[in-house]
Amino acid sequence: MLTGCRRLPLTFFSSTCRGLCIGRSLTSQAALHSSPSSVSFTPPSPTHGLLTSQRTSVPLHSSIRLTSTRFHSHSAHCSGSMELKEVLQVMEQLAPLSLAESWDNVGLLVEPSKSRPVKTILLTNDLTDAVMEEAEAMSCDLIISYHPPLFRPIKRLVQKDWKQRIAIRAVEAGIAIFSPHTSWDSVKGGVNDWLVGGLGSGQVSVLSQAISSASHSHKLEFMVKSTEELNAVMEELKACDSGTTLEQSVTRPDSSGIHVSVTCSDSALTPSVQTLLRHNAPSLSLTILKLEKPPLPGHGQGRLSVLDQPVTVATAIQKMKSHLGLSHLRLALGLGKKLESSVCTVAVCAGSGASVLNGVKADLYITGEMSHHEVLDAAANGTSVILSDHSNSERGFLAVFREKLAVRLPDIVTVAVSKADRDPLEVV
Repeated sequence: MLTGCRRLPLTFFSSTCRGLCIGRSLTSQAALHSSPSSVSFTPPSPTHGLLTSQRTSVPLHSSIRLTSTRFHSHSAHCSGSMELKEVLQVMEQLAPLSLAESWDNVGLLVEPSKSRPVKTILLTNDLTDAVMEEAEAMSCDLIISYHPPLFRPIKRLVQKDWKQRIAIRAVEAGIAIFSPHTSWDSVKGGVNDWLVGGLGSGQVSVLSQAISSASHSHKLEFMVKSTEELNAVMEELKACDSGTTLEQSVTRPDSSGIHVSVTCSDSALTPSVQTLLRHNAPSLSLTILKLEKPPLPGHGQGRLSVLDQPVTVATAIQKMKSHLGLSHLRLALGLGKKLESSVCTVAVCAGSGASVLNGVKADLYITGEMSHHEVLDAAANGTSVILSDHSNSERGFLAVFREKLAVRLPDIVTVAVSKADRDPLEVV
């Protein structure tokens, strides 16, 4: 994970993302289900203009389900191979790109001009010259690089810049490059869940909650005098937005009128309001509420685990060495803590996790890297810190993902983990 803007830590109960393997080839559909429960409040500073929300309604419960459906591929069924677009559909099913951070550069980064069946896929944490040589030697068709080799905008493709040189080699060799990056961090069962699992089972929650990528919607509340007026208004609103639905219709005991609540999409807000303004009763009683995007429980950056079986700091070190396949880790003991001190709660964030971990109450932080002063701040607050170096906190997930991907592809497709990929820093 690259360092991004920090969000306020939130904790939500995890929900299960389920992928159903039908045959060997899959596509995905992500369905978001929200509870009608909401909380409404009046903003502290009033704003002007009819189209500004007077209150905000926040759905309290939501979940995301990752499901899969069978797709019919001529190449997959006839030759056993897959087209690039079909592999990308499987990747989306495993970790939707909508879960990535807004600042990230994820997805298909290099696409060959001539399509060819995907028979060999290489997984790597970083796409370096050594990994590209490995990919070329094995006649690789697709490289899945966790870190995006192309991140910042470029104005030219020249040989003097190593990242541009790799992109040129990929284009010339007809090798596609895909990067999932923070979508792998965020998704339930992804990098951060794998990392926190190194200390054993526990009650796991998300530190920085992922939010639905769906566009904003609005609730329009108004009153009509009669059923005839209600029917006329609803017909006009449906013409403005095919997604407009009548949520409720209640007549007050004093028979003052019928109170209506209608939800419309962001794009349909203006024409819907203009429609209501043409009617006397709705125009006098109209209230507009902006519905906040719901959270996606179980998805997001960072994890906090309340361990089922507390361990000592010394045991935590040994467990993480084994989990990450490392002989050395860096440790900063929290103020007043010893190697024999108990660890009941652990907060993790793969890569450079200080922005996500900052302020989180836990006995132990585990991440790839933190600055000197960030470590000092954590230790002063009584939190011990384990650092593995950036990519060492992520690389081990490649083998886990390889198994998840391989079972969803035809047998003829080879999925390999790079042998040339390694952290650039070594203990000497």
